[in-house]
Amino acid sequence: MIELGGNIILVGFKDLEPAKLIVVKKMVGTYAKKIADKVELKELKVELKPIHNKEKDEEKQKYEVKANAHTDKKDYNAETTQFNLFYALDEVLGKIITQVE
Repeated sequence: MIELGGNIILVGFKDLEPAKLIVVKKMVGTYAKKIADKVELKELKVELKPIHNKEKDEEKQKYEVKANAHTDKKDYNAETTQFNLFYALDEVLGKIITQVE
């Protein structure tokens, strides 16, 4: 578990290579700011679960990403499965933004 700024929690990301982790942190931080601009964000939790493949080929690796934005009035949830981690993050956090609006 990785905590960013006190109200952002990343689960399952510690095994990522450092360069990918930096991009993930920036993406999640940017989306958290966008969400916080619209509602009072108490906590944003993003979970990563690699879906195992038999070939062990990183290009064919699938990622399941779940996000939960906890606010003072309501919880917003989204999830997706993609081959590209960054597309998955963009999609799942974009869904949260859409729900908040």
